[in-house]
Amino acid sequence: MKQLSSNTNKEIADYCHFFRGIAFQEKQLYKESKKELLLISNQFEFSTSVQIHLGTVSFQLSEFKTAIRYYEKALQSPQIKNQLYSFAKTQEGIGSSYIFLEEYDKAEEYLMKNLQINEKVKNKVGFYNAYNILANLYYVQGKNSKAIYYFEKAYFLSKDINKNYIKNLAAYNMAVVKERSGDFKQALVYRKEAEQWQDSVYNQNKVWAVADYEKKFAVAQKQKQIKVLEVENQLKNTQRNWLFFSAMVLLILLTTGIYLYTQKVKNAKIILLQKNKLDELNATKDQLFSIVSHDLRSSVNALKTSNAKLSATLETKNYDELNQLIIQNSGIANGAYSLLDNLLHWALLQTKQLYFHKESVHLFSIVQQIEFNYKPLLLEKSITFENSVSKNNFIFVDLDSLKIVLRNLLDNAIKFSNENGKISFYTQENNSEFCQLIIEDTGLGMDKNTINEILKDNESLAKKGNSETIGTGLGIQLCKQMIKKNGGFLAIESEVNKGTKIRLTFPKTAQNG
Repeated sequence: MKQLSSNTNKEIADYCHFFRGIAFQEKQLYKESKKELLLISNQFEFSTSVQIHLGTVSFQLSEFKTAIRYYEKALQSPQIKNQLYSFAKTQEGIGSSYIFLEEYDKAEEYLMKNLQINEKVKNKVGFYNAYNILANLYYVQGKNSKAIYYFEKAYFLSKDINKNYIKNLAAYNMAVVKERSGDFKQALVYRKEAEQWQDSVYNQNKVWAVADYEKKFAVAQKQKQIKVLEVENQLKNTQRNWLFFSAMVLLILLTTGIYLYTQKVKNAKIILLQKNKLDELNATKDQLFSIVSHDLRSSVNALKTSNAKLSATLETKNYDELNQLIIQNSGIANGAYSLLDNLLHWALLQTKQLYFHKESVHLFSIVQQIEFNYKPLLLEKSITFENSVSKNNFIFVDLDSLKIVLRNLLDNAIKFSNENGKISFYTQENNSEFCQLIIEDTGLGMDKNTINEILKDNESLAKKGNSETIGTGLGIQLCKQMIKKNGGFLAIESEVNKGTKIRLTFPKTAQNG
């Protein structure tokens, strides 16, 4: 700053801005770094390096298109291909930016170039970073086999790199991909290894802290010994030796005690986490078994009984009763199919295998499709359906999950509506950023206790009451999780025998964070 305020030489000013920009970047003050770098003139000797640093800070500020523009400007330099480290860094930056822009083909092209350049340089850390970024590229696309291949290459390469944090990250990545592929036993091995490397980093820092403490302690003892020398030299020697050895023993005991206690706490945490994970898996398993064994058994038994009546009715040729039994069988089959469909989506959601792609969708058209799918059930109970959704409303959600939510809620509305009832879909706009979709019926309704149980965050898959018509609650739990995943909110208004009003709030555009 002194140079900039007192010197008018443009070349010196460029160097000052350059060094300040790099310093701010190292301190992770990226906005300040970018301001300094943009003050450098185009005639600066290291202008290519400036473009690369601008690309890096723009990437850190999540300005990915801007970052690509700076990196591509650096690539236009005729000297950059001879500067292999800078050339590789530029390819890596462009590839990483395209990952966040979800342009995966372009990302793969540049990251492969980065890998090829690092092969020429034979830089192990560069190699490791190239493998790791490629693995993450394939991981976010769900290409597990390719992701595992590069994660494994990064993992084995980390063995030859004398940096504990790299070994820790490589082992952790292997644990994550093994968990995703269902190999929990091998994932646990990698997690333990990652924690060991994490402990190594921690222990290294602790050694420096203990050394600093010992240094301060020795200085204090020396000062005390000098004061004792003024009184009696012989007494000083005796006291000094006694205090020194006592302090060493106490220090050793204290260090050993802290280490053993830390290990004990760490092991206890690992065991507790493993226990909680197993308890969660067992609870999920029990819930799934409960659903399958109870509801499917009930549906199959009802279908069996109905088929027996159907056979008897065929013999009597009572066609009116025969038609009713066929309709009843169709309803039982539809109920069992809905349960299995919800069960499938719920399991995919719990195991994080359900693909979500948010986009802008026309709400009126989606409601119209759902109405068409449920037209036979509406006609069977003579229920009036009214679609009053504004045709100007667009919401930013995952289309498939939105359809699952609307199907479940409409199915419930039909199930708990009396004959000649009415179901309405309409919208309200109280906020410029969100759209509110309301599903209203004139059915049986619910009391406040039932509403509170449904809206609980920790609600499990269980009966909501003694009535078998209420079901397992799987559908409403699936709806709650999918609404939340889409950045929406759920509210319920209802009174017994006065119908139910369900409010769904969804964003109109992509939300930050």
